[in-house]
Amino acid sequence: MKKRRLNWGQGARVVICTSVLGLVPLARAATEEDPWERINRPVFSFNDTVDTYAFKPLAQSYQFVTPTVVQTGIHNFLSNIGDVKNLTNNLLQGKLHSAGVDTGRLLMNSTIGLVGLVDVATPMGLKRNDEDFGQTLGHWGVGSGPYVVLPLMGPSTLRDAPARYIDTYAAPYSYMDDIRTRNALYGATLLDGRSQMLKAGKPVTGDKYVFVRNAYLQGREFKIKDGRVEDDF
Repeated sequence: MKKRRLNWGQGARVVICTSVLGLVPLARAATEEDPWERINRPVFSFNDTVDTYAFKPLAQSYQFVTPTVVQTGIHNFLSNIGDVKNLTNNLLQGKLHSAGVDTGRLLMNSTIGLVGLVDVATPMGLKRNDEDFGQTLGHWGVGSGPYVVLPLMGPSTLRDAPARYIDTYAAPYSYMDDIRTRNALYGATLLDGRSQMLKAGKPVTGDKYVFVRNAYLQGREFKIKDGRVEDDF
């Protein structure tokens, strides 16, 4: 039986056909995880417009007028508050070692670190965790559900969106009677978060909506599985 050899043109066509067929499952997966794309895209465009003309310029102004040492202190203070959320969700997930690290960070930074203004825990080897109730639900097998873009709040999923509300009980905002102080602290958290994104931000080429969606979903899977994610390639 003779073996048939493909010429360059035939080989190229085979490669192209194989590549296209390989993209079919990926396209189907994207459709399944984002069935509400027709609604999500307008919300994404609205958020992007508000960010471009309001949030981003505000964050840039904050970075310009605020000394770096002050920015660092504010970020450390807010991160110290966030460690309460990390501790709570690590306990809910049964991650006792990580919960111990969170406890150590809270004790060290809240005392020696002057209520969190100075991060003394990280140099001591107590690295900050990043946990939330959405990850806790995912840890116990709750599926993410469809991708959702929330007005002003950005990318989320049907599982993660309501979980954000649960996480507010681990933050001090819910327990503050002084409205001005509560709003100021919440606003500082949003401003610090946006300014941190400026440092890591890079121009996005192509479909920005798809880029943000894929980055969010992959990032959530990475966090829920604690980095143990199989590479499709």
